[in-house]
Amino acid sequence: MIRVRVETPCRPTENLAKVKVALLNLFPDLAFEREDEVVIGSTASLERLRELIRNQRIRDAARGQFLAGRHGDRTRVVLGKQAAYMGVVNFSAGAPLGDIDVEVESDDLTAAIDFVAESTVDRVVKPSVRSAGT
Repeated sequence: MIRVRVETPCRPTENLAKVKVALLNLFPDLAFEREDEVVIGSTASLERLRELIRNQRIRDAARGQFLAGRHGDRTRVVLGKQAAYMGVVNFSAGAPLGDIDVEVESDDLTAAIDFVAESTVDRVVKPSVRSAGT
């Protein structure tokens, strides 16, 4: 079972609807629990985040972030809000408009991290079959 909690500030200069779009770009089925100066939501799916990480070809970098933020059965990563609005994953810290704090909790956190950002370094590459005559 995976539980994902997402939290980000919504500054007075920001449009709440756009902040919500940024979160939904990463977590389409996010259920919002609070929508004021802080936007909080939860989901049980990392599918879209996984898809974006794979498409951007940043699996190893993402894996490093998830592993670095690990404490017991939880891990925490920080994502850029402006990048999320554009549908891009950007591991960040200290953006002027605030960052998106993502906390993932799982009974099998290793499997959850492997799912969202599998390693490309430790993969076993099968030898290619050579044609006769080479």
